[in-house]
Amino acid sequence: MKRDRLGDKPRFEPWQRRVKTAALSAFLLTLLVTWVLAQREPGSATRSPQSVPGAATGKDSCVTCHTTLQNQLSAPITAMQDDVHAKHGLSCAGCHGGNPNEDDASRSHDPRKGYVGKPKLKDVPQFCGKCHSNAEFMKTFNPALRVDQETEYFTSVHGKLSRQGDQNVATCSSCHGFHGIKAVNDPNAPVYPVKVAETCGKCHASVEHMRPYSIATDQVEKYSRSVHSEALMKKLDLSAPTCNDCHGNHGATPPGLTSVANVCGNCHSRQGELFEKSPHKIPFAEAQLAACVVCHSNHEIHPPTDEMLGVGQEATCVSCHTDGDAGFKAAQGMRRQIDELAAHINTADQLLSRAARSGMEVARPQFDLKDARDKLVNARVVIHSFSPAQVEAATKPGVDVARKALQAGEHSLSELRRRRKGLAVSLVFILLTVVAVYFKVRQIEGRGGADT
Repeated sequence: MKRDRLGDKPRFEPWQRRVKTAALSAFLLTLLVTWVLAQREPGSATRSPQSVPGAATGKDSCVTCHTTLQNQLSAPITAMQDDVHAKHGLSCAGCHGGNPNEDDASRSHDPRKGYVGKPKLKDVPQFCGKCHSNAEFMKTFNPALRVDQETEYFTSVHGKLSRQGDQNVATCSSCHGFHGIKAVNDPNAPVYPVKVAETCGKCHASVEHMRPYSIATDQVEKYSRSVHSEALMKKLDLSAPTCNDCHGNHGATPPGLTSVANVCGNCHSRQGELFEKSPHKIPFAEAQLAACVVCHSNHEIHPPTDEMLGVGQEATCVSCHTDGDAGFKAAQGMRRQIDELAAHINTADQLLSRAARSGMEVARPQFDLKDARDKLVNARVVIHSFSPAQVEAATKPGVDVARKALQAGEHSLSELRRRRKGLAVSLVFILLTVVAVYFKVRQIEGRGGADT
């Protein structure tokens, strides 16, 4: 830097001017970028899901305005008070976009600020997926949360029909709701296990709704009479299956004929393994018969009984096998072995109970008899091998245990009879002794009177 001729003003060199100009430009550019970022509204389409707006902090004109409205326009505000999204700090703009900082309706609903409003049915999966398909965003709430629901949905029957333009199919909001969405583990959620059948039934039990698809509408009614419904609805056993356990949820689809055994096998694994190695496996596949469904049905599954096995009127075996064929004989043999074990257990149990009521100590054989009952339960599973030899191998140990328990009961009752006979003899002897003593006393008393 130099001074001019008069010596009272500084004069900058050219390189100094360039540095000053660059610094000023950088400063102005920084101010401009800062101002632009400050003007970007929550809900903008370019905004990352990590900065989803609508947090319960600051101004929220959506809530302020809709609270003053009536009926269906104010209902979302009431419903959102118990919404899982609201509980995590999200509000209206988090899903619908727009500018919740503006009081003016036109500016707060500005599409340029990302306002969506009510999405079309076909757009709902992507609408929910903008957050739920973003792994980085969802893990800020729970690292274990799934992020593949949207992708899986489009593999389902519902998703495929939606992509074909069907406006009648289920989407996310059909099952989860929209305002007032509950967490999936909330007992009041429509997707909580005890409510799933009711939720699916909103569509699948409606004749009018299902008419275009030529699908039966009695599944929910039949399921309500099943052993699975009994366990889930009345006993509140949440491990019992409902619709989505067999059909899937986001990827819902009917199990194919060849996959039913695999579906049932997720819970009934041993039965599934036995069937896979059974002589029924190949014929069922060739005849395109749904393995488990042939004997047990699908939605209206009743508790299995021994009457289903064999060649009686209620047996399922005779629906395929006739008198004289190998299957008919095998069914007879397996039923006979099951009945034999059950009869031995019943006889032993009655005998031991009788002995216990009589005061005999039979706790040990009664405990051993429980093992025979376990063998019976196992044998009823082994029948899915459809092999009389395997069923016999399963029942024989139980029969042996039951026979030993029966012998213990017979021994206890025999001992009881001996004790009763001994007691009777003892009582007779005591009675005779008392009588003899009585007469002896009378005799002594008589002599004493004669002497006087």
